[in-house]
Amino acid sequence: MNRFAVGIRSNVRTFLRTPLNVVLALVLPLVVIEGWGQAMAGLPPMPTVEAIPLDLGRVLGAIFGVAIIAGLMGLVQMISAREADRRLVQTGYSPRTLLATRLATLAGVTIVVAGVNFGVLWLTVEPEAPLLVFAFLALAGVVYAFLGALVGAVLPRLFEGSLVVVFLAMMDAFLSGDSPLAADVPDFVQYFPLYHPKELLQSAVFDGTFAAGDLAFVGGYVLVLLVLVTAVFGATMRTSGGWSA
Repeated sequence: MNRFAVGIRSNVRTFLRTPLNVVLALVLPLVVIEGWGQAMAGLPPMPTVEAIPLDLGRVLGAIFGVAIIAGLMGLVQMISAREADRRLVQTGYSPRTLLATRLATLAGVTIVVAGVNFGVLWLTVEPEAPLLVFAFLALAGVVYAFLGALVGAVLPRLFEGSLVVVFLAMMDAFLSGDSPLAADVPDFVQYFPLYHPKELLQSAVFDGTFAAGDLAFVGGYVLVLLVLVTAVFGATMRTSGGWSA
């Protein structure tokens, strides 16, 4: 338990010592939410969507903003600490505890990022169920934080890994969102990471409701990502010859 707390404190200090992380978390949401909203405002009316395009764009910008920041944080956290992790494991630190502290820190910072995005969104769109909106933004962020961590464990190269996360998040937000350009998307899009979080968020913002099936799907998605990142992280540590726990 003591090692878990030490790991959390160490990860938080590392995050705060990087000014770019703080700037991205505080400034990027405003740029993305309003930028996405203004871009959607110029699109023609959508027969199957009742929401005002400007508001819908801001909602999609909020979920994309949380996803992209959390995903990149997950990626950087895994890659930047890779060698340090190996040394810690070789000195007897449990890899499972190590990974748990990293993911717990990621989840905590992601909730803060979701709070910033929620605050910006609330200033421009009046949500029907504010608490649900915040919760679903945080959930979308956690999905992408763990996805970024998985990419960082599988592909430990910052440039290539960043391209994967950014491209996936952009394609995911575009195809999972409601827009005339993405109206006839294939059925497999519903398995994209942001599809069901987006459904939850839109319902909470515009109707104040949510579908239990979407929530269950997102919960399962998070569980699968946890299993995958744990397996890959463990395999990486074993490859380095550092643990057998």
